[in-house]
Amino acid sequence: MNLKQLRLSRQLSQEQLAQMSGLNVRTVQRIESGANASLESQKCLAAALNVDLATLNQEKVMIDRSSENWKNLPLFLRVWFVFNFLQLRPTRRSAHNVERLSHVCGYLFCFLGVMNEAALIGGLIMLTSGYLFTLLKYQGDKYQIWYGRSDKAYAEG
Repeated sequence: MNLKQLRLSRQLSQEQLAQMSGLNVRTVQRIESGANASLESQKCLAAALNVDLATLNQEKVMIDRSSENWKNLPLFLRVWFVFNFLQLRPTRRSAHNVERLSHVCGYLFCFLGVMNEAALIGGLIMLTSGYLFTLLKYQGDKYQIWYGRSDKAYAEG
């Protein structure tokens, strides 16, 4: 059962999912850790996550360019992801790394802008870039287009 992956892809905590499904938090924790779930619990979880039972009981979800999520993205979003990451298979980790690097460099350049006006302008550009990558990462989470299994674990932290 891929309950944890589905829950994380919707950016829900275990407590939120438990409340939405009407189940106990401990029940959600047990199911995520591999315990068998009753049919009634499965139906409650599927309804809360807005998926069918077959999707809920899949062993794992692999998102790739041939997946419906990627195909259903508007063309400008697909081009934006490929262009910004310079890779056909964008990962959440690369989005996070670019976002962090843009923010760190932006703040550093803004600090140096006290002595040099050009550094201040560069810092503001880097900060703007960092916030655009934050938006890009949010859209990647929203449309569930990230590649790689490690990215799902990385999204937890």
